[in-house]
Amino acid sequence: MPNSTSKNLVAHFVNPLDAETLDVMGPQIQLLVEPGADHAPSVMRGTIPPGTVVPLHSHDDPETFIGLSGEAEGLIHSADEFRWVRIQAGDIFHVPGGAKHAFRNRNDTPYVALVVSTSRMAEFFRVVGTPLTLGERAAAISEVQVQEFFEAAARFGYWTGGQGDNAAIGLDLRQK
Repeated sequence: MPNSTSKNLVAHFVNPLDAETLDVMGPQIQLLVEPGADHAPSVMRGTIPPGTVVPLHSHDDPETFIGLSGEAEGLIHSADEFRWVRIQAGDIFHVPGGAKHAFRNRNDTPYVALVVSTSRMAEFFRVVGTPLTLGERAAAISEVQVQEFFEAAARFGYWTGGQGDNAAIGLDLRQK
């Protein structure tokens, strides 16, 4: 019989107010389901604040975004072109493992989504994220944080686009 004292082995209520919250260089991630085995599912709440981008990147971990509130744009790749699509509350944006993708919020309100991915992705966010209290605003991003982010992405085998890759899809990473 499983050990009933292990929270990961029994059904339990998750209070989002108690969830670990991380700033990931602008966007915020709340870890709603504690990361488990390497490819076990993980459920997170992601928030992209107004004026914030998630630069072009890819990773082996699939991600599914279920819009809860606000609006953002997600980058899709079809044939030989990239195209931005609007994502709103109720919409589902799926990213297969290995697919290049990016996000931008050009609105006045945050975009909030449930994010279903792997525990490995949640662990990556723990490595690169800065702990926050829910609702707290993150400090300015330092060059050291940027370098540490790229080093961690490389250790996890994740690809990150450079300034030229992002400029080609309409993202200026120098903007604050």
